[in-house]
Amino acid sequence: MDVLHPIRLEASLHETIWGGRRLEREGWKQLSSGEVALGEAWETEISSMAQNEPYAGETLGRLVEELGPALLGEQAMAIFGRRFPLLAKFIDANAKLSLQVHPDDSYAAMYEGGKLGKTEFWYILAAEPGASIVHGFKAATSRTEVQRAIEEARLENLLHEEVVSAGDVIYVPAGTVHAIGAGLLLYELQEYSDVTYRMYDYGRLTAAGTARELHIEPALNVTHYDRSPRIKVQPVLLTRGPGYEERCLVACRYFVTRELAFQQSGEKYGFLHGKTEKSCIILTSLGAEVQVRYGAGLDSSEQLTRGQTMVLPAALGNYRIEGTGVLLFSYVPTAGDEAWKLWETSNR
Repeated sequence: MDVLHPIRLEASLHETIWGGRRLEREGWKQLSSGEVALGEAWETEISSMAQNEPYAGETLGRLVEELGPALLGEQAMAIFGRRFPLLAKFIDANAKLSLQVHPDDSYAAMYEGGKLGKTEFWYILAAEPGASIVHGFKAATSRTEVQRAIEEARLENLLHEEVVSAGDVIYVPAGTVHAIGAGLLLYELQEYSDVTYRMYDYGRLTAAGTARELHIEPALNVTHYDRSPRIKVQPVLLTRGPGYEERCLVACRYFVTRELAFQQSGEKYGFLHGKTEKSCIILTSLGAEVQVRYGAGLDSSEQLTRGQTMVLPAALGNYRIEGTGVLLFSYVPTAGDEAWKLWETSNR
């Protein structure tokens, strides 16, 4: 495997008590028949299988082991170590999710066996009228007050609820108490971590009829008790030209996500030229129909269509993306990343 190729992945589908069938109804995923409530499609889970040659049938985790720095990239490894850095998901919230919080990296490393913490963001793809999220508290509070509110079953009275609509971008740093409300379809990108502390779950039961597990003590340990300084963040226009527009949706030390919008002008398609460098790149189609060209002379290509995700290895080199529609482009940034700097200037 000396010559590198893009890796188109088959998502790992997860049944949940709050999920639905929207990902199937709206053409994002093909689901099995039946009444299974699908809540999440994990696009870059390490057990996700590569679909294209020469990697077909291998898991993303196995490819990380085989290719190492050539796949991950120097900057991704500097932040996350020798593991796949980011987990991308589609989430269908047919009912509201539990109220939860994630630790930062230092707490997770100390108390969760060396795992990562979790900072994440959400891009709202569709929202029923009045659909909302929980993001932090209505006013600054304290651990004592929150613990008392949990014990007295009035925690919801302290929380800040925000109505959202399609196109909103929500940044959720580690330590932020949050919940996704009913009637939302969204794309999530997060540090690759499974550490979640559930604070409250509305008394719901598991399929076995038992109460879902709560994690009150660690949740209280990691929660930020101030009001959220920002909830909906402002995407920043990076460039615009014939058949092409690019925005930075969100940026932090863990990830930058850019939105690429391609249009056809006459017989010409919009395109982007680039070169992979210090991080792998995650491409997810939000309706885009594109060809990703790569290799010597850009004479090889892989197709990406609605709801699919592809990883470009850090050592892939030159590439050209051409086609129509909207595509998300995510990576681990270096300190001097221009998109990150522009985004921070607009979102101080």
